[in-house]
Amino acid sequence: MDRLSNTVRPYAWGSTTAIPDLLGTAPTGEPQAEMWMGAHPGAPSRLGRGSLADVIAADPVRELGAATVARFGPHLPFLLKILAAGAPLSLQVHPDLAQAKQGFAAEQRAGIPVDAPHRNYKDANHKPELICALTPFEGLCGFRAPLDAAELLAGLGIDSLKPYADLLHAHPEDAALREVLTAVLSADREEMAATVDEAAAAAQRLGGEYTPYAQLAHHFPGDPGVIAAMLLNRVRLQPGEALFLGAGVPHAYLSGLGIEIMANSDNVLRCGLTPKHVDVPELLRVVRFEAGDPGVLRPEASETGEELYDTPIDEFRLSRYLLAPEASPADLTAAAPQILLCTSGSVAASAGSGETSPAETAGPGEPDATTLTPGESVFIPAGENIQVRAAHNKPAALFRATVAI
Repeated sequence: MDRLSNTVRPYAWGSTTAIPDLLGTAPTGEPQAEMWMGAHPGAPSRLGRGSLADVIAADPVRELGAATVARFGPHLPFLLKILAAGAPLSLQVHPDLAQAKQGFAAEQRAGIPVDAPHRNYKDANHKPELICALTPFEGLCGFRAPLDAAELLAGLGIDSLKPYADLLHAHPEDAALREVLTAVLSADREEMAATVDEAAAAAQRLGGEYTPYAQLAHHFPGDPGVIAAMLLNRVRLQPGEALFLGAGVPHAYLSGLGIEIMANSDNVLRCGLTPKHVDVPELLRVVRFEAGDPGVLRPEASETGEELYDTPIDEFRLSRYLLAPEASPADLTAAAPQILLCTSGSVAASAGSGETSPAETAGPGEPDATTLTPGESVFIPAGENIQVRAAHNKPAALFRATVAI
């Protein structure tokens, strides 16, 4: 196994304390938004043999396994993150695989540099993702039922919002949602800014279910994304609960610390709540106008102690182990590559023969065991025998990211 050294991204919306608190380090005073674990070219993890991207490129079959390479090519198909939202993220969607390939190719033909701030498609991959809460976590995800959104807008008592509320009563529902979102994002900016300011004042006065929108307007005054956000479901996750986001699902994370896993992509289409590039026409082309419950996921436990977050995606598979001090080591040997991340306590990870009894497994502090503390991670090549257990006679939590093959 290889211990990983990971990059922390200082995006403006990041918490200044959540990731340092997890790692047990002193805050720098700067936002620390995401810690990336993987081989994405934007910030590949490093290990003793070089960057993870270079190590995989040198021998993909050895590191990823033949089945992963045959299915996804010679690249690690997932990216794992610790995400710490101290302020709202942008209102955004991700493309499906066909849209990503088409968009990437078009921008390549247009000669737009991959790192250009106005570029939409940084790669040719889709970006389905899963967020699992480590602390209470709040976000917006998927469209509300149009009548519920109409009631929320009408409750503000603002004349300029009444036409949108009326439109949401039209049928079919998908057409109503499309028409309202398009109208909000395409409205005259000065007129919409005045509406947002009026809505923010009403939301602040009303409180309760309107509180998140007052907070959004505080961070992004006059932004039409504040009104667009009211079309979405408000979701509150407790630690251990998760949310899956497929292609075309509009969403924005508001606050909290979580583990995020996604297909290895950085494709984001934004329509508001951000100083970054916004492309309303492209977002409207990609977004899926489907109302419904976003569906909170809870892990499904197995006899082996693994708690799986079940998703319809093969590029990644996320599970959790809650390790008790008295329990036998858990065997995590797999034919696919893995990243293991400790989030509480201490975890002793050791290489095994595949035939070693629990009593013979290396313990914490022994030469062939690696002890992980919160925020520390390791990369396990495909086929490597690996066993884990709680160290120092205290409970521990470990997340396991791998490929569903």
